[in-house]
Amino acid sequence: MQKYRLKNGITLIFEKNNSKSVALEVMFKVGSNFESKQMAGISHFLEHMLFEGTKSRKGSREIANEIEKYGAEFNAYTTGDRTAFFIKIINKRFDRALDILSDMAANPVFGKKIIEKEKKVILKEINMVTDDPRLHQWILFQKTLFERHPAKNPTYGSIEAVKSFDRKHVTGYYFSHYLPNNMIISIVGNVDGAKAKVEKYFGRLKPGKLVRRQPVEEPLQKRIKKFVEKRKTNNSYMALGYKTAPRMHKDSYVFDVIAGILGRGQSGWVFDEIRNKRGLAYQVGVNNESETDYGMFAVYCGLDKRNIEKAKKIILQQFRRLEKLGRNDLEEAKTYIEGSNALETEDNFSRADNLAVWESIKDAKLADSYLKKIRKVTIDDVRRVANKYLNNKYTMVVIEQK
Repeated sequence: MQKYRLKNGITLIFEKNNSKSVALEVMFKVGSNFESKQMAGISHFLEHMLFEGTKSRKGSREIANEIEKYGAEFNAYTTGDRTAFFIKIINKRFDRALDILSDMAANPVFGKKIIEKEKKVILKEINMVTDDPRLHQWILFQKTLFERHPAKNPTYGSIEAVKSFDRKHVTGYYFSHYLPNNMIISIVGNVDGAKAKVEKYFGRLKPGKLVRRQPVEEPLQKRIKKFVEKRKTNNSYMALGYKTAPRMHKDSYVFDVIAGILGRGQSGWVFDEIRNKRGLAYQVGVNNESETDYGMFAVYCGLDKRNIEKAKKIILQQFRRLEKLGRNDLEEAKTYIEGSNALETEDNFSRADNLAVWESIKDAKLADSYLKKIRKVTIDDVRRVANKYLNNKYTMVVIEQK
């Protein structure tokens, strides 16, 4: 892997391999955690808008067709801390991918009619998430879990804010946050001259003064927090979890191992105890996130409401069981992480995204020391972290069937 800093502030990460494809990702280090109440959802909105046309490419279909006619894949995503756009394409079309993404970044049109159209699309997306309890439970969970940190707010923003967006909001926010000195370009694949080509296509972007996000001191949880929303559904959905450690904290690696013990596929402890042994739920899993300045860990289930208390008791028992962890379970979690990490990053896009995410947190080179830190996790580490974080002051959210 090679890393460069271009004159206009772009961080370029390049890793060459022998594949027939190349993945190009453009990531901006800005997301929903940077937004005010009035601008809630603007990062996600801009993710959509960049596909809606440039000065030379008139509309979303023209952009999509120019990518898809080569059999390429393209997409984008927004999180609390980043907004990313990517194209995965055959090697000989690498210049075309650079041309398209640089044009989208440098020359978005943000037409008034397109803004009004896209607002309707986003509002439908918000309604879709709200309608799906498997998605909506995480909106409720983070809102209940966090008190001060902006991670409590959904990435899609609020209906009120989205309805209020106009061209002045969109252009003002874009050209003050989506700057080359706030950009990471990650390239993985079999191409030559990557640095020179990136400079050719992206070098004309002008840097600017960055808007920093103020650090937030999230208070420790001192009591059980529970939220129940009743709905006309056939199943109930529950998530039980905690605030944990940010990515650069040593405990975040311990939580990755704990997630491997409790939540790996059908052999993880919680799946085995809740579904395999007792048949209390169909969907059982673990969600473990470690971000720039926050972390969260939760077990979730889709089940009948009469089994909620039973499942909660079992989940808490599994947390206590970690305090008696044996060496075999620890080693199996590590080999699980090693294998799943290798399979995931074998794909050029997944590898490019992984490198960019690490760079957005601190340094892309940390991606290659990740497994070393996982291997260093000990039984005592797991016991200490389980005792410290997975205590009796949990947050529990339930979407309960009427």
